[in-house]
This record gives sequence, structure tokens and C-alpha cells, in this order.
Amino acid sequence: MSSAETNSLTVAQVQVGQQLPALECDVTATTVVLGALASRDWRPMHHDKDFAINRNGVKDIFINTPNNAAWFERYITDWTGPKGRLGRMKFKMSSSVFPGDRMVMSGEVNSIDTDETGCCWLELNVAVSVAGAVSTSCLARVAIPKDNSDNPWGRKADQWQP
Repeated sequence: MSSAETNSLTVAQVQVGQQLPALECDVTATTVVLGALASRDWRPMHHDKDFAINRNGVKDIFINTPNNAAWFERYITDWTGPKGRLGRMKFKMSSSVFPGDRMVMSGEVNSIDTDETGCCWLELNVAVSVAGAVSTSCLARVAIPKDNSDNPWGRKADQWQP
């Protein structure tokens, strides 16, 4: 058995109500700007502090939508391991995340099911909080292996139904 197989979560290791381990990250201007650049978001509120403050009326530059999505994806797949495969994700940003903030990511398993193709699915509630208040909430559907011989990444066409 390879190291990747032993580090991948299987359905037997998960239960409804299970809490995902927290991930904490201190946000810097670099965190914000690199996320905007990576997603080709040239809008100045994500890299120009003067614009963000004087034109948008916020306290600083702030994390953009694709950067938020990337943090959720990282958080979920760090937990599931390399065989976890994100099926879909829906999130709502209710407040901004700025340099100087400490993002705390948390999650909980809502449900576990197996589709008609035999793929095991988890529904997760995930959130980004700053100073104890949720700034972005997320509902995600992720496929994980039923056992060490299964790999959701091997599913193609009608075998993959996110």
C-alpha cells in the first residue's frame, strides 16, 4: 500500500456530525494580492489599498471570490487526502477578509451517501470565520473512496455524477 493510499480518507473513517480539524491562517497583503493575481482579478480593491479605502469605503484590500473558493478547496482536500474529489461547492460571502485578519476554517459532515454508480459522497458545511464571526459559509459535496481500492478520480463520464 502506497503512502497516498494510507493518507486518503475512506468512508469508514467518517460519520455524520464529525468535525473537520480547524485550519488557521494569518492573512497578509501578499495573501490577498497573490489570490487576485492567480485568478486574474485586476480590480483594484484587491491590490490597491488607497482605492479600497477611498473608493470602496472599506478598511483595506480584501480577499476575492476565487481566492475564497481556493481556500475552501484546499481545506477540504487537505482533510480528505489525495483521493478526495470535489464535486460541487456553493458559498456565500457575508463579510470581507482583510490583511491582519486571522482566518479560521472549520467544517462538519452533514451527510454521507452512495450514488447508483457506487461513488461515496460527503456533504460538508464549511465556514471561514474571522474574530469568531462567520465571514463566508459553504456547502460542499466531495467524493471519497469507499475503501483503499477505490479512487473517485478514476470515475469518468456517467460514472461521475457530482
